[in-house]
Amino acid sequence: MNQIAVAGATGYIGGRLIPLLLEAGHDVTVLSRNSDKLRDVPWRKQVRVLEGDLADEAAAAELCNGADTVYYLVHSMSSNTSGSEDFGRMERLCARNLSQAAREGGVKRLVYLSGLHPQGELSRHLSSRKEVGEILMASGTPTVVLQAGLVIGSGSASFEMVRHLTDVLPVMPAPKWVLNKIQPIAVTDALHYLVGAADLPPEINRTFDIGGPEVLTYAEMMKVYADAGGFRRPVVLPLPVLTPWLAAQWVNLVTPVPRSLAIPLVESLQHDCVAREKDIDAYIPEPEGGLTPYRRAVELALHKIEADTVETTWATAHALSAPAEPLPSDPEWAGLTVFTDERTQETKARPEDVWKVVEGIGGENGYYSLPFAWTVRGWMDKVAGGAGLVRGRRSPNHLQLNDTVDWWRVETLERGRLLRLRAEMLVPGRAWLEFEVTPSTQEGNKSGSTYRQRAIFFPRGLSGRLYWLGVLPFHGIIFKSMANRITAAAQQG
Repeated sequence: MNQIAVAGATGYIGGRLIPLLLEAGHDVTVLSRNSDKLRDVPWRKQVRVLEGDLADEAAAAELCNGADTVYYLVHSMSSNTSGSEDFGRMERLCARNLSQAAREGGVKRLVYLSGLHPQGELSRHLSSRKEVGEILMASGTPTVVLQAGLVIGSGSASFEMVRHLTDVLPVMPAPKWVLNKIQPIAVTDALHYLVGAADLPPEINRTFDIGGPEVLTYAEMMKVYADAGGFRRPVVLPLPVLTPWLAAQWVNLVTPVPRSLAIPLVESLQHDCVAREKDIDAYIPEPEGGLTPYRRAVELALHKIEADTVETTWATAHALSAPAEPLPSDPEWAGLTVFTDERTQETKARPEDVWKVVEGIGGENGYYSLPFAWTVRGWMDKVAGGAGLVRGRRSPNHLQLNDTVDWWRVETLERGRLLRLRAEMLVPGRAWLEFEVTPSTQEGNKSGSTYRQRAIFFPRGLSGRLYWLGVLPFHGIIFKSMANRITAAAQQG
């Protein structure tokens, strides 16, 4: 068992590496600028948590104290919310502090994840990553610098750019360097090499290029993503007039990736990012079954989201262990776009009385809000070839899993507490309607209830986003009225 320290535990890679290190039997200490972000991660109680910043020499020394191996996975660009260009200066400071702390603390191995890059002039982002690696390798502590291409997995900023641009834009104007060569790597493969790097011989002090089995252009990556996600392939139009700065503003406008990340990432796409050597194979064998093809990496990033996102965006208490899946510590902009309408009401009605109304929703009982609007929407769906509202219910008062309720199907049923209905109407996306009833914790209403209602919509492409915007004004009326009338009906008994 090794004593391992990880700087950057709340980052995309750090949050996925730590459970693998624990699984391998290592004793792990982590450093985070904000330890609250680790509150809901499944491995929180298995690690020692230090709160601090590598810009602080004392924090760097505490992290390295007693550690055999230290992973440097922080990146000042990710916390550069102001858009300042000083992230390079901060990177140098943090790298020098860690170098000194590792040397004085007797650390046996440093491991750093950098980026693939060509020779010659680089973007600010890649130049900074390269410089950090050089500082660490000159520290006197044996250092492995793994230089990776775009990491493919939900939560990776580079992958999120691909995801949202492809989801939203059927036609994408892009800089001409969207045709440059890129060698993406699945997050599972990047983690494989990171875990293996801790056991390399002590004489190893160098960089290693790591990448997936394919070299693609950014345009090809978007088209393969579209195939894997079931979208129509976007038409990519390379335009020489789009400068990196203009392209970054466009990415920031169309995707939720913050401007502070979008600009340096887009600037980096001016370069071919392809592995120039595969020396790592002599020290760390490829994963069993070989490196993950790009399309498979995308499918891994999408699969769990498709299955479980409704539940995991409602509460982050679920342990998501697969590296390609989302984690509670991921940024809010990571993952599929989701629109919600949430209503919470306190009522003096008992929980069992509120539940009785909830379980009887739909069919002849209706939806407690603007019945004519529901009827018209049902006719429209039926004419378009959907289920409409004519299916009704099996029982007027009781539900079972998989029951139909008009154009809904009962997906989750925890009798007395939770009902989740999955939409089977024709919409450009996937939709749910969820009801939760719990005893009230509000002072003066101990015998009453808290009623929560949530409509969830995952849009599919541009049409899905336009659909949500089109119905949004009606949702404000319909769902507010639904919550008010359901709780009122429960109080009347």
